[in-house]
Amino acid sequence: MSESIWFVYIIRCADGSLYCGIATDVGRRFGEHEEGAPKGAKYTRGKGPLELVFQKEVGSRSDASKEELRIKKLSRKAKLLMLEA
Repeated sequence: MSESIWFVYIIRCADGSLYCGIATDVGRRFGEHEEGAPKGAKYTRGKGPLELVFQKEVGSRSDASKEELRIKKLSRKAKLLMLEA
């Protein structure tokens, strides 16, 4: 059985806040956030319109979780600089 490829992604909410998450299918996951579906993050509900501003293939779920945590620990300024690169 082959292992899924995981991605880390960042969504910009209408209020300018940033949400970071991981998924194997970023398009599907972004759709869940946009719809405010029960599987979408509570944080993004009611904060639309949403914009997918970053995605990066990371590999394993473990690697994706580590990268997500690394990004979440960055300051807002560092995150914005990362998005510009």
